[in-house]
Formats: sequence, structure tokens, C-alpha cells
Amino acid sequence: MPLPHDALVLVADGRKMLFFRNEGDEGQIDLRTEAHDEREDRKDSEIKTDAPGGIHQSAGYGRSTYEEADFHQQEEDRWIKDAADELKDRALRNDYDALAIVAPPKALGVLRKCLHKEVERRLICTINKEMSGRPVPDIEALLVGETQTELPNA
Repeated sequence: MPLPHDALVLVADGRKMLFFRNEGDEGQIDLRTEAHDEREDRKDSEIKTDAPGGIHQSAGYGRSTYEEADFHQQEEDRWIKDAADELKDRALRNDYDALAIVAPPKALGVLRKCLHKEVERRLICTINKEMSGRPVPDIEALLVGETQTELPNA
């Protein structure tokens, strides 16, 4: 399905959120930056508050520890959930009728789980690719090829 005029495009990963608006038409995509946000990448010591938990062995000596959580992944997941909330707020305000999402595999998986039904209703295309650091013409070229062939996974 071609990307219609005034469609919203979200390009996101665990650290960056870019919102574009298609100022072109279905024949020629012309993305204009509408909003962008980037979170600061923090060190483990800034994210975690304590050492991993431990358990005493019932036999023998020593102490075993629980596997430590991946705090960076948790931060990235939280960031993606914020993007889903922003999409929901915009959908409920009728800010867009059509939506395309471009995100890497992990981020897209988290995002799909968090999408509100009104956002899902407007979703015309999802592209499983890391593009948040790419220039706008590369994103436009990707969308031209993908919107002609790919339908969203329900």
C-alpha cells in the first residue's frame, strides 16, 4: 500500500525516536521531520541500584548469584513503550490516519506488543530495519520499496 499524503512515519530504536510527516503524495514520498527525541546512553552504574542477589549453597562452600538483569535492554524497552504511548495519544487526537513504523527487530517486537487498537487500525506498514541513524533520503527510498509490497503483521 502506498504511503498517503500526511501519513505519520515513526523511525525508532532503543535510543532515538523520529517522527516524520509525508508531505508528498502516494507517488512520491517527501518526509519532513515533525519531532525527534533522543535519550542519553547511561552506564550500568547509573542505571542499577544494587549488586545481583545471591543464594547460599545447601551443600559445599560458596555462594551463587542470580543472573543480573540487562539494564540497558530494560531502558531501551521503556523508551520504545514511550513511543507507543506517543502514537496512542496522537491517534486518539486524530493526528494521523495512516502510520508507517521503521524499527530494528527487538524494538519492533516490543512496540507491537504495546500498540493501542486505534494505532493498529491506522498502521499500514512496518519495516524491520535499523534506520534511526540514516539520512532522510535513505528512509524515503526504503519506504518507497516497502510500502508497495509489505502489509503489517497482525
